[in-house]
Amino acid sequence: MTDATSTTPQVRTRFAPSPTGFIHLGNIRSALYPWAFARANNGVFVLRIEDTDVERSSQAAVGVIIEGMRWLGLDHDEGPFYQMQRMDRYKAVLQELLAQGLAYPCYMSTTELDALRERQMAAKQKPRYDGTWRPEPGKALPPVPEGVQPVIRFRNPEGGAVAWDDKVKGRIEISNAELDDLVIARPDGTPTYNFCVVVDDIDMRITHVIRGDDHVNNTPRQIHIFRALGNEPPVYAHLPTVLNEQGEKMSKRHGAKPVTQYREEGYLADAVVNYLARLGWSHGDDEIFSREQFVSWFNLDHLGKSAGQFDEAKLRWVNAQHMKACDDTALAGLVVEQLRKLDIEAASDERLPALCALFKDRCSTTVELAEWLAMVFRDVQPAQDDLDKHVTDAVRPALKAFAERLLSATEWTAAAIQAAMKDVLAEHKLKMPQLAIPVRVLVCGRTQTPSIDAVLTLFEKDVVLKRLQAA
Repeated sequence: MTDATSTTPQVRTRFAPSPTGFIHLGNIRSALYPWAFARANNGVFVLRIEDTDVERSSQAAVGVIIEGMRWLGLDHDEGPFYQMQRMDRYKAVLQELLAQGLAYPCYMSTTELDALRERQMAAKQKPRYDGTWRPEPGKALPPVPEGVQPVIRFRNPEGGAVAWDDKVKGRIEISNAELDDLVIARPDGTPTYNFCVVVDDIDMRITHVIRGDDHVNNTPRQIHIFRALGNEPPVYAHLPTVLNEQGEKMSKRHGAKPVTQYREEGYLADAVVNYLARLGWSHGDDEIFSREQFVSWFNLDHLGKSAGQFDEAKLRWVNAQHMKACDDTALAGLVVEQLRKLDIEAASDERLPALCALFKDRCSTTVELAEWLAMVFRDVQPAQDDLDKHVTDAVRPALKAFAERLLSATEWTAAAIQAAMKDVLAEHKLKMPQLAIPVRVLVCGRTQTPSIDAVLTLFEKDVVLKRLQAA
C-alpha cells in the first residue's frame, strides 16, 4: 500500500481502449488489473479513449465500453479523455521535438520505402527505414521534392540499447540498432499512436502501464519518446494473451462475446470479476473470492507469465458459487430482469427473495433461476411421460385427499403442508415419493424440486389446489 507520508508518487493507472466495436472479456481484463492496482494502492484509475482511427471509431462503441465497465464495477476516477480532442496538444509537442532536433521531416514516398524494403529483404536484411532524411552534421540531404507533405520521424538514439524491468516478463533489453526512426506524424499532420500514448501518459501522470503483451514491441519506442520529452517512463506490466476455448487469441473474429452479453446470460458481475482475475493472476490456491478480497490481495508480483485460456464451464461454476453466497434480496433484483424476459412481472412480489433462497443452489445463472421460478407465476405444462409415469389411477385418490386436506387447512405453512401429507400417506399406505413426485409434477411441472412442503408454501394456495385438481 502507498504510505500517505511517502514521497513515492501516487499510483495512477489507465485503461485505454479503442472504440472500434464491442469490448470482450480479453479486452476488459486489461481494465480489471489496472483498476485493481489503483484501488489496492489508494491510487487513481484513468479512462482514456484512443479514438484516432476515425473511420472505425464510434461514440456507440464508447458507450458499450463504458456500459461494460459500469456493469463490472470498474469505476474510473478521471476521464473519459478522448485523443481526438487533444490534437492541439500533440501538435504542440511535435513542434517542440522538431525545434530541439529530436524529430525531423522525411520526404521519402511510400513507393521509395517499398523499394527500399524489397532491396533489404533481397539482401536478407531486416526491412527498416535507412535514415535518408535524418539530419546529421556534414550530411547533405536530398533536395525537397515539390508538392510533397512529409511525415515527421522521431530521431531514435543510435548505439546502445533500451531496457526495462517488466513486472510480468522480467528484464527486457532491445538494441537500438533494431529500431529505425519511427513516424510520429502523418503527412496530414496527425500524430501516430505511439507518440500520442506517450504524451497522454505524461500529461495524465501515469505511473504504471498494465496492458496486453501485444504492446511489448511498442514499449522501447515509447520509452525513447518519454526520455526525449524529459520524462522517465512508467512501470510496465505486459499481460499474456487471453485465449478462447479453441486455444486461439480471444477476439471478435474468433467468436468472443461482448462483455454485457454475460449479464444477459445471467452471470453476476462479481463472479465475472472473480473469474477474470484468476485468468492471469493468483492468490495462492484461492478460487472463489469477493471483489473486496481481490482488491486487498492484488499486486503485480503474482501476475501469470503464460496465456490464460477461457473456459465457460469454469465461469459457470464460479458464477454458481457466487449465486449461493449472494444476498437473496439482491439476487431477487437480478432475477426480476430475467423474469421480465419471460413476460413475467414479479418486481413487487414479496416471495421472490425466499424463492431465490430455495432454488439458487440448483442454478448456475440467474437465467436458470428465472426458468425455475417461472412455475410459480404462470401455468406449467408437465411432460406427458411424467404424467403417465407418476400421476396414475393408483395415486389419484391420494392426490384428491391431499388437496382436500390442504383446502381445509387453516394455515399455509410448511408444517401444515407436511402434516397433511403425512396423514394422506398413512391413510393410503404410501411412501413419501409415491405422493411427493406426483405433486411435484402437477404443481411444478418437474419431478425434482427442493423439499415439497417448502416449495408449496411459496405458491399461492389456490394455485396449488387448482393444479392438484387437474389430476
